[in-house]
Amino acid sequence: MDPMPYVWLGVIVVMAIVEGLTTQMVSIWFVFGALVAFIVSLFGVSLPVQLIVFAAVSTVMLILTRPLVKKMMRFKKEDTNAGRYIGKTGLVTMEINNELGVGQVNVSGSVWTARAADGAVIPKGANVEVESIEGVKLLVKVIS
Repeated sequence: MDPMPYVWLGVIVVMAIVEGLTTQMVSIWFVFGALVAFIVSLFGVSLPVQLIVFAAVSTVMLILTRPLVKKMMRFKKEDTNAGRYIGKTGLVTMEINNELGVGQVNVSGSVWTARAADGAVIPKGANVEVESIEGVKLLVKVIS
């Protein structure tokens, strides 16, 4: 009796367990490839053909389903504690000049590098409001 159907069943089980233990879709394609190879092996097809079928079906499943899986696995970006600074007021501790790439603001006791949201030069000592955060820089506007 040909042992290959049992080998393919083993591959199906192992790949399904691996898939179940991961948080990403990493081996589901091989489950489908092994399933089709298992079916082909039941008809007595040679081992090289079974391997080609396994590789082909796994590849096709990956190509067809990967975009869908990526879309489904997209998680919402978690906001950091930095978001608490948006809307807060601060004091300019170093003149903000976007063209020179300089500027600092003290907001709630934390000193940040800053840029003017409207591109204006903001003098040292001015009161500003934080509009947003871009990387590690605050985008601020002068409070009138």
